[in-house]
Amino acid sequence: MAHITVGVEYGIHSLLWLVDSGKPLSSRDLADLQGISHSFLAKIFPKLEKAGIVRASEGARGGYLLARAPEEISFLEIVDAIEGRKPLFDCQEIRGRCAIFGQSPPKWATRGLCSVHAVMLRAEKAMRDTLAGQSLADLGQAVADKAPSDFSSDVQAWIGNRLEGRLAKSPTAPAGEEVPS
Repeated sequence: MAHITVGVEYGIHSLLWLVDSGKPLSSRDLADLQGISHSFLAKIFPKLEKAGIVRASEGARGGYLLARAPEEISFLEIVDAIEGRKPLFDCQEIRGRCAIFGQSPPKWATRGLCSVHAVMLRAEKAMRDTLAGQSLADLGQAVADKAPSDFSSDVQAWIGNRLEGRLAKSPTAPAGEEVPS
């Protein structure tokens, strides 16, 4: 988790739309809904599926659905699914390279865990704990509390129109496959 990329942001936002959609949405639908890259988002969803966060639904109205309840999906799972589990910090053990030590650093300088690395490990643990403590449902509730009351019905109408248009264009498209719009 050296750096949390835009892929995580795209993934979390896309998953948020699936919380209340009740209908499968393709990665293209989700990209169009948010005004983001189709091809980039299409690369994220197989990772989410492999991690058991989403599942593909077959048929003309196919796409992705949450594989579990949003309360059971943590931000940490999403980050790890998209980014892989990478350390926040990669200690290079430079503590033993001090010019004063010459070619042979004293044992006191390299004994135990590097102090800088120890701080970074604590920071990573705190971040991972925070991400593990936040669920997709928590985010969904925060957005629902913030959005005007008619926003949900506007989104549902957009999704309904999109699915009807997709059905009319390609009644046999496989689940999650990009369908031209």
